[in-house]
Amino acid sequence: MTESKLTYEKTRVIVAGVSHLQPDFEYTMQELAALVEANNMEVADTIIQNVNSVSGKTYFGSGKVTEIKEIANADDVQIIVLNDELTPSQIRNLEKETKLIFMDRTELILQVFSNRAQTKQAKLQVEIAKMQYQLPRIHPSGNPLDQQSSSGGLANRGAGESKLELDRRVIRKRITALRNELKTVDQTIDVQSRRRTNTSLPLVSLVGYTNAGKSTTMNGILNFNKDDSQDRKVFERDMLFATLDTSVRRIDLEDNSSFLLTDTVGFVSKLPHNLVESFKTTLQEAQNADLLIQVIDVADEHWQNMIEVTEKTLKEVGVVDKPMIYAFNKADLKPGQQFPVIEGDNIYYSAIDKESIEKLVDLIKIKVFNHYKQAELLIPYSDQKVAEEILKNSQVIKKEFTNDGSLISANLSPEELERFNKYIQTEVSD
Repeated sequence: MTESKLTYEKTRVIVAGVSHLQPDFEYTMQELAALVEANNMEVADTIIQNVNSVSGKTYFGSGKVTEIKEIANADDVQIIVLNDELTPSQIRNLEKETKLIFMDRTELILQVFSNRAQTKQAKLQVEIAKMQYQLPRIHPSGNPLDQQSSSGGLANRGAGESKLELDRRVIRKRITALRNELKTVDQTIDVQSRRRTNTSLPLVSLVGYTNAGKSTTMNGILNFNKDDSQDRKVFERDMLFATLDTSVRRIDLEDNSSFLLTDTVGFVSKLPHNLVESFKTTLQEAQNADLLIQVIDVADEHWQNMIEVTEKTLKEVGVVDKPMIYAFNKADLKPGQQFPVIEGDNIYYSAIDKESIEKLVDLIKIKVFNHYKQAELLIPYSDQKVAEEILKNSQVIKKEFTNDGSLISANLSPEELERFNKYIQTEVSD
């Protein structure tokens, strides 16, 4: 008797788009195909219309709509994934004319995010964005393909509109409930964030395009932690939006310097506005960061587009005027690129190369500790809580116990120098 195996075929779809004078159109179409794969679907065909503007009625011109219907029928495909966000009427008109299902780029991204969300906060954020997207797109009929087929006259039309308004009220109430629930979760996370912010440890935040290698970079830096432990590693995988959750780890280096490192959600072009709004709290760590490390896939020919999208999205969530390291990852995959190489605020490296990560850590230390100064402090035994705080959070060089108290030599930040000024025994040196 042979062992039977269950196999699951991916849903086959057609990806389609209108160029309408987009300078990076070809790239966004490639990215759309990658998003389709990330959503566990398979690209059966690609259809492009090179025109200067989209149709307000059906996005594509009438001839192209007919072509899409014919190709879909020939390929036995029911779903068309589009490269832009369409209006509700455009979707309805396309579905009415072709009897196919159309999914725009925004809905696709929302589906990917929904499948990837793990924490309660991320799930709530995505659910709110999905509801906001669905609100203007509700049809009187539950089936978008038969909504136009009713021949019941005005009476049925009125009943449909009444149900439509009822459905909208239900969704609005659901959005309000989700926002209230998210507010409670956010408050808990905000307290944790403030606790981290209130420590004297510098906060370093990894930002950048999805699948650029942020999580791999974080795990590489964790390997330099004095107390390295595998269970502190973050999830990494070669796919778009492998993780949506912000991870925070404390890095304690061999020279006793310490900082907090965060890995944030990745970005993608045409990221839905509602999704960006929902993830503002998740990106709070980047807003509070002392240093940003923008991880860039330098082996991708569109890396400049990725930088533009990342910085545009950061600006949208209020992350501006932050010191930044431009970390050009995957240099090992770019022919002729030397690595690890540091050029000012830029580093060319490979996140899977130990020497590269060591160079990146050195650059981080230069950036976050450049204003630190060495001081010797004598802390009376009556103020041992202060000594414990310094030993826990500061870059301690040496400590000893004397008759008068704890004598600690440490590199201190300007804030620490001011806060612990009364305990300083020796003149602060550079």
